[in-house]
Amino acid sequence: MTHPTPGDQPYPTSPTTSAAFASHVNPGKVAAYEALGLDLVMGERSGARFRDAFDGRWLYNCHSNGGVFNLGHRHPAVVAAVRDALDHLDIGNHHLVSGWRALLAERLAAGTDDRLPGVVFGVGGGEAIDLGLKLARAHTGRSGIVSAVGGYHGHTGLAMAAGDPAYRDPFGPNLPGFVQVPYNDLDALDREVDGSTAAVILESIPATLGMPPPADGYLAGVQQLCRDRGACFVLDEVQTGLGRTGTMWYYQQEGVEPDIVVTGKGLSGGVYPITATLMTAELHAFFDEHPFVHISTFGGSELGCIAALAVLDVIEAPGFLARVNELGERFESGLAGLDLELRRRGMFMGLKLPGDGDGLTATRDLIEAGVFAIFANNDTSVVQLLPPLTLTDDEADDIISIVRATLGRSAG
Repeated sequence: MTHPTPGDQPYPTSPTTSAAFASHVNPGKVAAYEALGLDLVMGERSGARFRDAFDGRWLYNCHSNGGVFNLGHRHPAVVAAVRDALDHLDIGNHHLVSGWRALLAERLAAGTDDRLPGVVFGVGGGEAIDLGLKLARAHTGRSGIVSAVGGYHGHTGLAMAAGDPAYRDPFGPNLPGFVQVPYNDLDALDREVDGSTAAVILESIPATLGMPPPADGYLAGVQQLCRDRGACFVLDEVQTGLGRTGTMWYYQQEGVEPDIVVTGKGLSGGVYPITATLMTAELHAFFDEHPFVHISTFGGSELGCIAALAVLDVIEAPGFLARVNELGERFESGLAGLDLELRRRGMFMGLKLPGDGDGLTATRDLIEAGVFAIFANNDTSVVQLLPPLTLTDDEADDIISIVRATLGRSAG
């Protein structure tokens, strides 16, 4: 397999890199990797791969930072757009009208067939979720939020309150009004959604929970409950959106019409952070009377808009989504016969192994074999498989071959 030629840009590594990271950034993370037998520092990166800065090995990025690298590392169109923009743009000013924000918002709204014409920009996914839940509360005059057990929406404020207890309990009691029910359980949801509920928020397919697909009619049932009881239906499409599942947004495959959709990660092209909260015109009207009630200094920075517009150019090009579905079918066929359950929508894939904790072992073994894939934190029997959507057939077949050899051996 031909690998990218090393560039001239040095990467800050030394024999003491891990020790310095442990001392000044995150000692627990270093200890966790050591427990897994991993000593990996990202160095040069290009396309579907990155190189271990220590030993020079190239690895396929099949985690893609939860979808940040949907278009691979440093996609030429995104890099070129941002590089050119640096000659005349900076982040802009969030207090002012911006042509770049207007253009990106128009493109994102069109991607929902103008079902969600209102767009508010942010920097991180948690911030975008926070805004969506704030709006639901303001619109309904209620405070209750219902989310899924084992779900993940971010580490900030309301997003953290809607997530798994493991991410919020260390910081004290949860905010009042937040309730969780099992994913795919409409009866449990029916018991919790009432006249105090502002919103039901779900990941369309919960990645951290191990990527269980929604049962037939589940999301439609959630929507109907919300409509019947006056609550907002909020979908977190940070990982499932922007073509990852074979359509622009996963909800389009389910025939539902959420009130709010949150996107991020892949919108950045992996080059410049940007997120967006998309909403109905009815919800967006809140800003008619409160135009400055929510601001984000770096949210929707004009350089970020440039990156995101380049991302949309790639995703919306004729044949791109068909190619995503073709690649997904290639993986499904190539991984058939292994002792695992493939959970797949497009190229959003989870490999559910037979035993709890098998995903931890598989993570280590796959990384050693040259495929960087990570277990699902809230279901450690599952390995998340999220390679870039821009793979060639040869790259896809190489990844499939490595996964078959590694997990087939582990299963045996």
